[in-house]
Amino acid sequence: MGMQVGGSSEGPLNEPNVVPMIDILLVLLIIFMMQVPLQRKAMDTQVPPVETREQQEEGGESDQIVLEIRADGSLAINNETVSEAALDSRLHEIYDNRPAKLMFIKPARNRKYQEVMRVMDLARGAGVQVIGLTPREAEEATQ
Repeated sequence: MGMQVGGSSEGPLNEPNVVPMIDILLVLLIIFMMQVPLQRKAMDTQVPPVETREQQEEGGESDQIVLEIRADGSLAINNETVSEAALDSRLHEIYDNRPAKLMFIKPARNRKYQEVMRVMDLARGAGVQVIGLTPREAEEATQ
């Protein structure tokens, strides 16, 4: 960091110049600081309002697809039991000819996050574009 000015009979100095190394270090620090926010991943979720659900229940037949993950780990699409092995083919049957690729997932309270994400990945693979998570029923929330 220090520099000698003027002639000296001591000869050349063997001190390394650390200024370029500090410049490189600061540039790398800025690059790594910028990478952290870019690595975050977000997942958009939609929850239907309670009023909408009640109106649909009164209205009769609905064209919405609800995939339920039951407390025992079994799966059901609109109350029709589906095995986990046949889930992918069943989702393709439903969504291949369907213009609105929307599905709701209703997991039981005791289901793990990993199980819900696995089902969501299968749904995305079947062409589902929007996945909503249904809120817990009022009876379940009070228990």
